[in-house]
Amino acid sequence: MQQRTLGRQGLVTSAIGYGAMGISLAYGPGDDAEGAAAIRRAYELGVTHFDTAELYGWGANEKIVGAVVAPFRDEITIATKFGFTREYGTDSRPEHIREVLDNSLRYLGTDHVDVLYQHRVDPDVPIEDVAGTVAELIAAGKVKYFGLSEAGPQTIRKAHAIHPVSVLQTEYSLFERDVEELFPVLRELGIGFVAYSPLGRGFLTGTAKPAGQYDASDMRNNDPRWQPDNFERNVDAVKQLTELAHAKGATVSQLALAWILAQGQDIIPIPGTRSAARVAENTAAADLILAPADLDEIARILPTGGFGARYADGRIPSWT
Repeated sequence: MQQRTLGRQGLVTSAIGYGAMGISLAYGPGDDAEGAAAIRRAYELGVTHFDTAELYGWGANEKIVGAVVAPFRDEITIATKFGFTREYGTDSRPEHIREVLDNSLRYLGTDHVDVLYQHRVDPDVPIEDVAGTVAELIAAGKVKYFGLSEAGPQTIRKAHAIHPVSVLQTEYSLFERDVEELFPVLRELGIGFVAYSPLGRGFLTGTAKPAGQYDASDMRNNDPRWQPDNFERNVDAVKQLTELAHAKGATVSQLALAWILAQGQDIIPIPGTRSAARVAENTAAADLILAPADLDEIARILPTGGFGARYADGRIPSWT
């Protein structure tokens, strides 16, 4: 597996990471054993970046990740996050950050995490206080690198002025492109980028079903891109992408991940899956090279992203 450097503080990880959220949250009933097998397979194939969070089952997901990676803990990067309440509000008060991290270290069975993200910006806590608290945790050896998630340019600059931010994590895929407006700021400051939901919440696997055909707990039932009209248009786009992928001896998932990798050496995607076979498919995307003509064809098929809003309530990012 190729390696990439994220940020200027020394964070080096595999070009493709693994997002563990789906083992515990958002995509219907999980299977811990299958999820654990997927994590192990990712490591066997060279993945060294494993992403989890307190929010993903309030410790349940971190326990799964921690147990599986224990034999090779020192060879990998573990990223986790703080900042939510159990009512899905935000709480980034310094005392809460410390409490969440201590819980995460216990759940993960480790004495430090490699990346600690603020999961969402807290409008009630100055980002300077957040950055200062994480800086103290880094000085104490409990954290190596500071990350932000779904933050905007002003927040990033203010945080970075207190302690260097190594990575920003935000949704990014062929279907979701809004974050590209932040790339100039990230590159100016030397901050890497981690793309979550790089397969469009599963749509870019070619297996999407219409809304209502998933388990009742699956978030895609309410996703605008799965609703009538949008769904059919997105299916057509994926069909065209699949034809291009097959012409290159690849799957549409591999094409979508290779496209993200082609957007810069300072970017990695973290696709999530409970399937060890899917892990093998995803990691193989690191070896898929897209020619300029391929990128041009992808831009023709999806010039600005997928069809349908990112959120069911029609919100658009208003990063600050």
